[in-house]
Amino acid sequence: MEWLLAPATAAAASTLRGELTAFLRRHAEESDVVDDAGLVVSELLGNAVEHAGGPIWVTLDWSASRPELVVHDLGPTFDVGKLTLPTGDSVRGRGLWLVSQLATDLDVVAKRDVGKRIGTVLPLTRRVERSIDPPRREVNPLPALDEAGPTGFGRESFLRALVVELARTAENSTGPASAEQTVAQVGATVGGQMEEEYRRAREVVGRLTVDQITDCYLRLKAAINGDFYVISADEERIVLGNRRCPFGDTVRRAPALCRMTSSVFGGIAARNHGDAVVLLDERIAVGDPECRVTVLLGEAARKNPGGHHYRQHG
Repeated sequence: MEWLLAPATAAAASTLRGELTAFLRRHAEESDVVDDAGLVVSELLGNAVEHAGGPIWVTLDWSASRPELVVHDLGPTFDVGKLTLPTGDSVRGRGLWLVSQLATDLDVVAKRDVGKRIGTVLPLTRRVERSIDPPRREVNPLPALDEAGPTGFGRESFLRALVVELARTAENSTGPASAEQTVAQVGATVGGQMEEEYRRAREVVGRLTVDQITDCYLRLKAAINGDFYVISADEERIVLGNRRCPFGDTVRRAPALCRMTSSVFGGIAARNHGDAVVLLDERIAVGDPECRVTVLLGEAARKNPGGHHYRQHG
């Protein structure tokens, strides 16, 4: 789940802190440490509001047993190794030091252009819930194969399919992860149809090779006005960069749409290599200058506990 604070005010941070804490309380196995987790959220948001001076993106990823909280901002970075308990009556720096004591794996990474990414793992475990890795629907797939042009499906067909499938899935979705679940379902369905279009255009039969999967990714993203390029590709992983989001600047106000890329890429990779994990390493949606997406294949995916996991259905 993801949120954007713009403008990033103390009041907006307080509201989000309450929403996040309530979500953690509903789904955590341990109720006695939820307030500690809420304090971590409060301190990281407060630090960003005070020092960033711009928009703040917040992500909560609970795909593993413990939730990972990530805060992106455009403010100055700091060195985690130098966090110490302030002496005397000083309060500056006390909040981040407290975060380092209550949470684990506190990590600060400077963005390539401006700003930073602060990530930490909250001291909670989640009750077991149903998976949101959806199978591709085989009935009435959208868009139709005949709508593809010389370079693949165009933006109009893609966006129409997006809206239709979002509405269809939302009608049957409940729970706090419904938005992300909806986008994942749309990606699984539309991505599968895009793979079929690619196979027809390239006259491919059987399992797609790594080079063909990479070519398929580039083809489908170029058709919807993305600007993806290959950084590296081998039998274990495909790494792509992207200079332009197909959704334009709107994606900064709806970072959950990045799950579309994850679901499309992960579904295609899993259908051809059994298992796949998609890591959204950098995203325009949260203030990075470009996107960077890593797709792990087969055994490499099975060994990786993070990211978004996909498997071959049927």
